[in-house]
Amino acid sequence: MSELTKEEPPAAPAAPPPTSVTPSTYLKSILGRPILVRLHTGVTYRGILACLDGYMNIAMEQTEEYGVGGELESRYGDVFLRGNNVAFISGDTKAK
Repeated sequence: MSELTKEEPPAAPAAPPPTSVTPSTYLKSILGRPILVRLHTGVTYRGILACLDGYMNIAMEQTEEYGVGGELESRYGDVFLRGNNVAFISGDTKAK
């Protein structure tokens, strides 16, 4: 009787190393840089991230406010956005 040989399945590729970027470290990395903030109402703010706290309260400089339709509504020097109104924060890739 012939012996059946069991072949080992090919080894699975190694998983990529886990990234150490957390939301907190990402936000710290974009301090002083252009950001885009969308509120739950659909209004968008673009400006420079001055600071933020653990409640996601955001202070911005050189800020522009865009309406729900995307049209420029106002320009402000400094803006403070309360964290519970924020839908998301993103680095602004289309900065001025």
